[in-house]
Amino acid sequence: MFLLQKVIELRQKAHPDHEKPFLEHLEDLRTMIIRIVVTLVIAMIACFAYNNKLMEFFRKPVDQVLVTQMAASLPTDAPHPVTTDLWKAALKIEHTTATLNPEQREVYYRFIKDDELVFHSKSIVLLRAAMSLPEDRRVNFVASINEPPELKKQVLSLLKTNPNTETQAHGNLNMMSALKPTEGFMLSMKLSFVAGIVVSFPLLLLFILQFILPGLHSHEKRVLWPAMSIGFGLFLAGSAFAYYLVLPRALLFFYTWSGDMGISNDWRIGEYISFATQFTLLFGASFELPVVVMVFVKLGLLDYEMMSKTRSYAIVAIFVAAAVLTPTPDIPTMLLMASPMLMLYEICIWLAYFDQKKNRIREEQEAREHMERLLLRQREAEANTPPNDSGHDPHHTEAAQHDADGDDGWHEEHPLQDSHTDQVPKAEEHPKNDS
Repeated sequence: MFLLQKVIELRQKAHPDHEKPFLEHLEDLRTMIIRIVVTLVIAMIACFAYNNKLMEFFRKPVDQVLVTQMAASLPTDAPHPVTTDLWKAALKIEHTTATLNPEQREVYYRFIKDDELVFHSKSIVLLRAAMSLPEDRRVNFVASINEPPELKKQVLSLLKTNPNTETQAHGNLNMMSALKPTEGFMLSMKLSFVAGIVVSFPLLLLFILQFILPGLHSHEKRVLWPAMSIGFGLFLAGSAFAYYLVLPRALLFFYTWSGDMGISNDWRIGEYISFATQFTLLFGASFELPVVVMVFVKLGLLDYEMMSKTRSYAIVAIFVAAAVLTPTPDIPTMLLMASPMLMLYEICIWLAYFDQKKNRIREEQEAREHMERLLLRQREAEANTPPNDSGHDPHHTEAAQHDADGDDGWHEEHPLQDSHTDQVPKAEEHPKNDS
């Protein structure tokens, strides 16, 4: 309610000659909310047509976690280099030929027509057999089998890094499960809603600013569009920062933690999508800190002096907010969210300083112009004053005044003359003899 009151005060400053009653401000607020809802519905319907693409987009960080985990366990000094795609394909072939006898397996290999893929499939078979033995007997087992030396060297290299040889080692991350009949459809609606917010964010920001800052002049409207572009760019930067850098690290942290505890990572698709979308939108919203702070500056809730004096408190508040908003408990992820917010807050302090300086210069200029107008009016009033009609000659008056000033000056320059004159006795006046 306090913030709404400040917004209404700012709207009144935009219309000093026309004050609206409180109910009309609420009517403008209702109009803004209706515009936002209609815009979100239209954007959501447009994005719903691409729900399959959106699902692939949000599942990509999970696939990246699997690739990262597998790549870290593959050897780099093996005689035959192996990539994650090649290893996954070899795992599928090995799983398919597990029930075939040696003769059938060789026939199957001939139909694959890929010697490199067959080589890695055979190395997986030997690696799995060696891994089932105690650790001190694995090397001797590989050395004693009747296989080509190149294949033995490949298996020995794989034993050093111990890559996973189970096709279901990653749980159901490759195909997440939905535990409700309507969960898939509701996920499509949720993804469409999130995508609609991102797509329509410039319009949403425009509607909000139009309500907070009405009655803008033409030069102010020209400044509003770059400000909206900056706000939209900050939102996209925060979302991209979370999607490409922070989210994969968070997922890898949880995946590794569960694996070290012997827990299968059977993630539900609904829980994962909620986590990923919330994570991405929170980072995008956190990057809007400059826009929010500058709005508070315009509302009079913040200024440069207050922000600079309370910088230490703001730093603590940012770290607390990062710890609460970040769904992960690890410190590196919290730092990844808090560090950009600290930089943006410092930028906000400088923006508030320049805004205050600009306002002070404008006020000084307005005061100077006001004084010039007053002086101009005074000169015009003096110019329109009628001349003096007392009948005296102005030149004669000025000469008399000059003589008087000259006499005063002469007396000041000859004080002895004055004293001598005072010492001469005056002649005694005798009355006339009437006779």
